[in-house]
Amino acid sequence: MAASESRIAGRVIVYSMPGCPHCLQAKSTLGSLGLPVWDINVAHDAALRARLKELTGSSTVPHIFFNNVYVGRNEHLQNLSPEALERLVHMVREEPVPSNPYPLPAGTSPETEERDGGGLYIVVFSPSPSVQSVDYRAMSKSPWLERYCEWTLQLQQAKLLSLSREEKLAFFINVYNALVIHGNLRLSFPKTMWQRYRFFNYVSYLIGGEVFTLQDIENGVLRGNRKGVTQLLKPFSNNDPRLQVALPEVEPLIHFALNHGVKGCPPIKVYSPQDIKGQLHSAAEAFLESSEGCVVDYVKREVKLSQIFKWYKVDFGGADEKLLNWVVDHMGESEKKSRLKILLSAGNVKVSYLLYDWSTNSTD
Repeated sequence: MAASESRIAGRVIVYSMPGCPHCLQAKSTLGSLGLPVWDINVAHDAALRARLKELTGSSTVPHIFFNNVYVGRNEHLQNLSPEALERLVHMVREEPVPSNPYPLPAGTSPETEERDGGGLYIVVFSPSPSVQSVDYRAMSKSPWLERYCEWTLQLQQAKLLSLSREEKLAFFINVYNALVIHGNLRLSFPKTMWQRYRFFNYVSYLIGGEVFTLQDIENGVLRGNRKGVTQLLKPFSNNDPRLQVALPEVEPLIHFALNHGVKGCPPIKVYSPQDIKGQLHSAAEAFLESSEGCVVDYVKREVKLSQIFKWYKVDFGGADEKLLNWVVDHMGESEKKSRLKILLSAGNVKVSYLLYDWSTNSTD
């Protein structure tokens, strides 16, 4: 089906979100057709998502259009008959996009991506909207690394107390993920429990005149000054000036945005203050849809969750029932969610936890 894009009259449009496994599969399938594909990231555009839901009746991504023909979501694309798919491909090759195409954000192109991180730009560490693995070797040789190190010095001037909750979430999530990568580049990768403990309690940036370690950012700021895993004390004491920066209460969705530099974590993305709640919800949906985040065994009446839910169970309500209700409330519409809802309605559901992959997220 390969053809020169310069001779193709129409286009395929995919409305997607970073980190969504169904979006990735759909784009992989579409990429094999030899057609121009416009990938529109709707994570930062609540109005566009609302418009798409109005048009399609669904809030789940991806939404796939061949010219103005709505194919549906990924499962609909994968289930197209060869004949139906060939007709759609032929249409895009031969027919231009009608004058009333479905909505595109102003100024959008396939290459357009917003990379605002609440004041910190970490493009050098996040070359695409969603990164599952990191090429540390290439980064260590990049001339941009030293430039990035110079940029981090500007963090000393950050006015943290002036940040809104949304700005604080985006800023500290982005800083955390960048700092993990920076620490892995400058130090050896932590492999044992003791090495990880030292890494997350030692690697730090000077931000707004105060030292913030990875532990401080995650458990002190983003979790509202709660004790972390293996921690006996809260990160900030009552007279610690950094306590003023902490969120007033924990935001559970951060656990699907923070990446600890290992394969068991959610992918790395750059977050912006605009619609941060929607971006975090999307990250949670994608993680729960993956086999690393949640597995529903309908026959055994068992739900297997990532160890993240075990370590931070208190953030999700504490008891198994509250945890499972949180999970189902934050899943996208899918067969997995439907099965889980049926299990929960019947009661007596077993909760267990999946093995966690502590191997480094390096591409090597």
